[in-house]
Amino acid sequence: MDLGTLLGLFGGLGVIIAGIIINKGAIGSYIDFGSVFIVIGGSLMAMLVGQGLPRMLGIMKYVKIVLNVPNYEEEKIIAGLVTFSEKARREGLLALEDDLEEVEEDFMRKGIQLVVDGTDPEIIKSILFNELNQQQERHQIGIKVFDDWGKLAPAFGMIGTLAGLIAMLANMEDTSSIGAGMSLALITTFYGAILANLVFIPIKSKLEDRDNTETTVKEIMIEGILSIQSGDNPRILESKLISFLPPDRREAVLAETQQE
Repeated sequence: MDLGTLLGLFGGLGVIIAGIIINKGAIGSYIDFGSVFIVIGGSLMAMLVGQGLPRMLGIMKYVKIVLNVPNYEEEKIIAGLVTFSEKARREGLLALEDDLEEVEEDFMRKGIQLVVDGTDPEIIKSILFNELNQQQERHQIGIKVFDDWGKLAPAFGMIGTLAGLIAMLANMEDTSSIGAGMSLALITTFYGAILANLVFIPIKSKLEDRDNTETTVKEIMIEGILSIQSGDNPRILESKLISFLPPDRREAVLAETQQE
């Protein structure tokens, strides 16, 4: 569970509520179900128009991705690739087939299998990068959903504001209602800004971060697989793969490879 996401979401709401109270505002005056209906319902309907029903019905899978912190164990992956490299140099590429069942990651197992089958290096590279590109295309769908929603929520907040102003101006003879009407008209913009900047845009950013992390892991695998196929020295392979990681994590890789 990504505690940072939950802490940021509820903490952000708490900060807004605290700010209202500090400014001696009445919480009840910031609650209007008609405005909620316009912002959430209106933006959701617009998303259905732009994204389609199947994609919107699957939106919870993107929320799960955001709430779950992936643990790809890059150190273990690199150590495994170095071990494969050492075995390939000692016993030949065909010997790697004996250990394929122990590889948990499907992408890595597929790449090693291609190497064992004697596939041309350019074909291996093409197959693996094509799969990586397809993965990124799938990830971009979720990113675009929340990017679009982050733009539509404030827009529907403004629509609600305009609707409120029109209703207020239609009742200008009652001067006592102007202040209350103006306040009500601004609430929808308030809701749209909160949803966009506290929910939708941060979720989009988190999905981009998840995509970048998984892409890096796949690139490590591709580099390792191609190096094994070309017969690189295991130490050279290790140095190349470690370069994908930040300096503070490289010692963990060295420790992992020593255990292997």
